[in-house]
This record gives sequence, C-alpha cells and structure tokens, in this order.
Amino acid sequence: MLILASAQFVMVLDSSVMNVAISQIVEDLHTSIQGVQTAITLYTLVMAAFMLLGAKLGDILGRNRAFAIGLAIYGVGSLTTALSPSLAVLLVGWSGVEGFGAVLVIPAIAALTAATYEGQARALAYALLGGIAAIAVAAGPLIGGWVTTEFSWRYVFAGETVVVILILLLRGQITQAPAAERRPRLDVVGVLLSSSGLGVMVFAILRSSVWGFVKPRTPPTINGTEITPLSFSPVPFMVLGGLALLGGFAAWEQRCARLGRDQLLDTTLLRNAQLRAGLSTMLGQQLVLMGTFFVIPVYLQVVLGLDAFETGKRLLPLSVAMLVFALLGPRIAARRSPRIVAQVGLVAVSLGAIVLLATLDVKLNDTGFKVALGLIGAGAGLLASQLGNVIMSSVAPTKTSEGGGLQGTAQNLGSSLGTAIIGAVLLASLATGFSERIADNPNVPAAARETIVAEAAKGIDIVPVAAAEKAALDGGLTQEQASAVAADYGDAQLDALRLALGAVALAALLSLCFTRRLPTRSLAEGEPAVPEPAVAAVS
Repeated sequence: MLILASAQFVMVLDSSVMNVAISQIVEDLHTSIQGVQTAITLYTLVMAAFMLLGAKLGDILGRNRAFAIGLAIYGVGSLTTALSPSLAVLLVGWSGVEGFGAVLVIPAIAALTAATYEGQARALAYALLGGIAAIAVAAGPLIGGWVTTEFSWRYVFAGETVVVILILLLRGQITQAPAAERRPRLDVVGVLLSSSGLGVMVFAILRSSVWGFVKPRTPPTINGTEITPLSFSPVPFMVLGGLALLGGFAAWEQRCARLGRDQLLDTTLLRNAQLRAGLSTMLGQQLVLMGTFFVIPVYLQVVLGLDAFETGKRLLPLSVAMLVFALLGPRIAARRSPRIVAQVGLVAVSLGAIVLLATLDVKLNDTGFKVALGLIGAGAGLLASQLGNVIMSSVAPTKTSEGGGLQGTAQNLGSSLGTAIIGAVLLASLATGFSERIADNPNVPAAARETIVAEAAKGIDIVPVAAAEKAALDGGLTQEQASAVAADYGDAQLDALRLALGAVALAALLSLCFTRRLPTRSLAEGEPAVPEPAVAAVS
C-alpha cells in the first residue's frame, strides 16, 4: 500500500507544483507565462487523451510490468524536466514523457489495488489512495512553493526521480496481478479515434478561458485571421467535433465486438449503472475540487498578497480534513452506504464554498476561512473514500485495467472542466463587473471610461489591485483617477471570486444527481452492482 500510495502521490503532485513555480521557470528558461501554461495544458491533454491506451497496454504487458515501465518512463521525464535548458525540452520531458508514463501508472495502480485487497480492506485501500491524491493536490503549493523559494523548482522534479527509483527497487513487494487469459492485440483504430476525440475536446475546454466558451474573447489566428466560425468561439465546435469522434469510437468498438476482434474498451461496461454513477460522480468531484483549487490560490495570492509557500500553509486545514475523512469514509459507508457518504461529501463541499463566499473580504477572516476549508476538505475526503472502490467493484477482475483507464479519464476530464469552467466564470464576471463600475464612475474621465470598458470587453487578467492602479497611472490618469479605477477593480475582483465560489457550490449540488445509482449498501458486504439486467450480464 505504501508503494502504491507513493506512486499515486507523485503522479498527482506534478501539476500543482508546476503551477506555483511558473514565475521562476519563466525566468530560468527565458520563456513566457503562456509558454509554461502551454506545457501544463499539454500534460493534462496527454493524460486525458491516452489514459485508455495506457489501460489497454496494462492488459497487453501485464499490470505489474506496465506499472514498472510507466514509472521508469515517468522518472526519465522527471529527470529531463529537472535538467531542462529550454521550454522545448520541458515540453518533451514534462508534457510528453512524464504524461505518457502517468497513463501507464495510473490505471495500473487501480488494477493492482483491486488484485491485492478484497472487501473492507479494498475499500480502505481505495480510500487511502483517494485521500493521498487529494492531499497531493493540496500539498503541491506548499512543497513546490517552499522548494522553489528556498532552492529551485528543478529540485522538485529531481526529487520525484529519486522517489520513482525507490519505488522501482521496492516494487517486488507488490502482489502479482493475475495475467489475462490471453494477450490482446492493440486496437490501433480505437486508439486514434479515442485519443483524438478526447484530445480535441480537452484542449478546447482548457483553452476556453482564453478563447471564450461561446462568445470570442481572444480567439486563435491563422495567418492573421481570427478563427471565429459563425462569429462564435471555436470551443463549442471543437467540443462537438470531439464528441463526434468519440461517437465514431463507440461505433468502431461495437463493430470490433461483433466481429470478435480485440477492443480498446469493452463498451458494454458503460451499460453498468453503478460504473456510470461512479465515473460521473468522480468527474463532478474533480470539477468541484479543481475549481476550488483555482479560486482559493487566486484569493490568497492576488487579493491577500501571500507567496506560494504561505498559500500552501493556509491550505493545511483542507489537507488534514481530506485525509482524516478519506480514512473515516469506509467505516461510515459500512454503516450507511457509499451513496449516502458521497451525498454528504458533496453537500459538505457546497456548504464550505458558501461559508467561504460569505466571509471573503480584503482582510482574511481566519475563523471563517478555516471552517470553510475544513468543510471542503471533509467533503472531498468522503468522496475520495468511496468512488475508487465503487468504480473498480463494478468491473470483473479481468477488466480492472479498463476500469482504471475509465477512472483516470474521468479524473482528467473533471479536472479540465473544473479549471476551465470556474476560471471562465471568474474572468467573465470580473470583466463584466469592472466594466459596469467604471462606466458609472464619475471620478474617471469619459474618454478613459470608454477605453477601459472597450479593453475589458476583450478580456481582463487577474492581477493585484496595486498592479491595476499602476496600469491606470501608466495610461495617463492622475493619482486620484487611478485610485478610483483600482477601487472599482478591487470590488469587481471580490465579487467575481464570490460568484466563482457560488459556481463551485452549485456544481457540487448538481453533482448530487450523479449519485442516484451509487450502491445503497456497503460494498464490503458483497452487494452486487445496481440491480439492472445489463449490469448482471456484465458482472
């Protein structure tokens, strides 16, 4: 368990570390913030697009071997990242090599856990893995912030390489997962259709905060021509195109099944109501969690002016609550049910977001902030304690790699949606609120009001109020006028953060709809999946 949990921690830690190290990476590699954000986007893209491929390679190579090979690839990528002399090498090492290593490791972790534990022990194992993953998200800013501030961002990735080597040396302690009855052949057409469909869709979602969801914000250009089909952002068209490719993938997989050929994914698994409920609830959980981790650091760093390390320390109540309630979850589920635990978790996250929304101000309300983080962490921990076990208990032992691949895909889709949707809500409401305030502010000259409103309509960045005031001064306004602009920007920023937190709370409550088909009795009791003919056939 220690080996698998360590691998899980390293896999999840990367993204949150990279986010807090952006400024130093830009300086070290002589690149731009946009360049590093591209690397972050591509890392998520690789994992989302190729997770099903990684799961199938686990069946072909064997899950223990896939785990080892994936870790070795990941370690090479981490070392390459640590030694990167340029952005191009960083893109190859982190976004490419590490990303592909992760798609082998993540499904293997899920499959090896299922092979090692049964009943209540399995529920506890998945709870621990879920808690470890959640803590890695929260601890990333703390670890990355401290190492980046005191030493260099490169040490984080060098440290990951050392951890990977230690895991590889100890991997003989892991139970050997049962081998497949026969080694399947790789469905190349299925790989192309699924990876391109997921890739196009995730890329569009991740770029939506820049391009705009529906209305164009800063659309992409080709030879100086903006790509705005029918005067809309390209995002909805790319999402529809991705869905069409995934529809083609489903049709191809069904054809392979009819002809008796090997499939990339057994699509009959998705007829299982318990599996669908677990996957959709996990997607909702990740959306809410990553949306929260988008908003809170913005508040702490931009509004309160804390550095990355201080931000990480402020998130400790959330991390502690996550781990505690992830470990308590299986005990509660044994007396109640996974459905009740997941529902309580989503309600707790929603309440935490509402408390944070109500206490948000230019000065930190320490008590309200800690209570809010405790509720969010407790809710996330309860969710994490259930969903991995629900998903993996929904598939036959021979399908655990595919179950792990579906779980990883849901995680990455949810993360992408959370960052994109909550980020878009924040940016859009900031631009709208700032424009409305400036338009009605008599302390700002009419010509300046028109210019600011026009610029805000194109999109607006999240910056400290002092930076907004300096930009107004640089634009030719007097100190008094610049202060008026900065005050409007600060008010709009707080309102936008509150609205984004409201969106998090709403997303958590809406995710309750996904929990309806979760198990109503403890899985440790050997409850079959949701009683429905298609499920019985799959089981």
